[in-house]
Amino acid sequence: MTRIIVITSGKGGVGKTTVTANLGTALAKMGRQVALVDADFNLRNLDLLLGLEKRIVYGAFDFLAGECRLEQALVKDKRQDGLVLLPVSQKRSQETVTPEQMKLLLDALAQKYQYVLIDSPAGIETGFENAITAATEALIITTPEIPSIRDADRTIKLLEAQGIKHLHLIINRVRPLMARVFNLMSIQDVQELLDIPLVGVIPEDESVIISTNHGEPLVLGENRSIAAIALNNIASRLEGKTVEFLDLDSSYNDLLETDETIDPTTSFANLCPYF
Repeated sequence: MTRIIVITSGKGGVGKTTVTANLGTALAKMGRQVALVDADFNLRNLDLLLGLEKRIVYGAFDFLAGECRLEQALVKDKRQDGLVLLPVSQKRSQETVTPEQMKLLLDALAQKYQYVLIDSPAGIETGFENAITAATEALIITTPEIPSIRDADRTIKLLEAQGIKHLHLIINRVRPLMARVFNLMSIQDVQELLDIPLVGVIPEDESVIISTNHGEPLVLGENRSIAAIALNNIASRLEGKTVEFLDLDSSYNDLLETDETIDPTTSFANLCPYF
């Protein structure tokens, strides 16, 4: 049975597109057939993160307009078998898509792929409604910051109101040392506030920026960065495997074992070497 999963949040800049690209790649590496759908029609970026922007000829709008077959609109990732992207056609970026059309599109993909991952636009307007219309599951992305958590909470309520009950939480860009030193919100605090099952915690990792700029998902190949490990672990949990969460406090504990003292007034930039 196909799993149609929308990856969403209530706030922009929390890493939805990065998570979509990497989870799709990780699942395809496990032998699954995966379609990634860029539902952010105005600010499309999924093709860039996958490094597929130069290979787009058709897209979702063209298929819905009857100007191409679904297979023509899909861009295959030649680096990873089983992974395709349904992009937004660049020549029709201002056209609107109805929820009914979006459901037709996603139902067509569900006939061919085991996973359909939808990269939702930020916010809760029309684009959000389109993105969730055919989804049966949702991954809510938040960072451990009050505005992001508040927006995620509102998004959860909207998803539940639409009948999407299979919700899981991913906390992104976690900085455990910074949280400890400056008494900021912890992973447990975020989970308790949002009150949905936690499926992944992704630490702040500069390799994410590098992979984004290179158009190459972090999990592609043998990347062993801590963020890549966390993303691969999330994919394994989606597959039903039991995988322990990474001990992100280990770097902080190592620091405590040294003779150095952390001054709470020290800027976070000066603490970065301990990550």
